[in-house]
Amino acid sequence: FLEVNTRLQVEHPVTEETSGIDLVLQQFRIANGEELSITEDPEPRGHSFEFRINGEDAGRGFLPAPGPVTTFTAPSGPGVRVDSGVESGSVIGGQFDSMLAKLIVTGATREEALARSRRALAEFDVQGLATVIPFHAAVVSDPAFIGDGESFSVHTRWIETEWDNQVPPFTAGQPIDEDEVLPRQSVVVEVGGRRVEVSLPGELSLGNGGGGGAAGAVRRKPKARTRGGAGAGAASGDAVTAPMQGTVVKVAVEEGQTVDAGDLIAVLEAMKMENPVNAHKAGTITGLTVTAGDAITQGTVLAEIK
Repeated sequence: FLEVNTRLQVEHPVTEETSGIDLVLQQFRIANGEELSITEDPEPRGHSFEFRINGEDAGRGFLPAPGPVTTFTAPSGPGVRVDSGVESGSVIGGQFDSMLAKLIVTGATREEALARSRRALAEFDVQGLATVIPFHAAVVSDPAFIGDGESFSVHTRWIETEWDNQVPPFTAGQPIDEDEVLPRQSVVVEVGGRRVEVSLPGELSLGNGGGGGAAGAVRRKPKARTRGGAGAGAASGDAVTAPMQGTVVKVAVEEGQTVDAGDLIAVLEAMKMENPVNAHKAGTITGLTVTAGDAITQGTVLAEIK
C-alpha cells in the first residue's frame, strides 16, 4: 500500500527555510501547467524549528481552549517567521482545529535557532485564551532538549514519560489560591484513535478511578471563571463538571443509573478532539442536565453523583 499526500504538510515551512524553495509557488507552477524551477534536491542549510501555536491549555493536560483572541502580537527579527490566520479580535470556535498560528525560527546552527526560539516565544503575546506558548518556552529551555552541542536526550515519548510539566493552568489573570491547589490526577483519553495519558488539575470533578488524591477532588470554594459557564459556581463534591468548552457528542448514563468510579459519563468534543468525562466516585446519577448535541462551557455541571 502506498499513500500519496498531494498536499503540503503543516511543517512545510521548515523545508522552505532549510532549502530556500517556496513550495507553495512550486505547487502553483504545477497547477498552471508549468515545470518545476528546480531540477535536483537542494542542499540543506541551517536549522529550523516550527512551533504550532494551538489554543490548548498545557497546564490542564492540553485540553482544547476555544475563545476570543483579545491580543495577538507576533514576534519578529532575524530568522523569525509567523504564519497565522488570526489577529486581535478573532474568535476561535470549538468546531475547528486548535491551531492559531505557526512560529518558524531558523538559525545557522541548532544552538542559534534555539536561542532565537527562546526570544521569539518570549515576545509572542496571545491573550484571551490559553495557548501552548508557555509549553514551547519550557521545552526549548529544558537541558534535555538543549543538549550538549553534540546530542540531546529527548525522544518521541519524552513529553509523556520524562518531561516535568510545571506549566500553570490558564486562569485569564485570576489568581489561584494556594490553599485550594489539590493533587493532580491522571486520566487516559483517546485522540485520533490513540490512547494518551494526560494530567488534569485536582479541582476538576474528573477521575479515572485510579485512587490517590484525585478521586473526588474539588475546590472547597469554587470561583467563577472568566470563560466558565453558569454551572461552574454550583459545582460540589457530587458534581461532574465539564473540564472545557465544547459540544456533548455522547451521554453514556441515564438518570438514576448506578455508576462506579471511572465509569464514562459523557464525551465532549472541541477543536476536533474528543475527551471523555468519567465518574470521580461511585454512586447514583441525578440531575442529568445535558444531551448529545448540547454546546456547553467550561465548568458546566453535567450531572451529580449521589
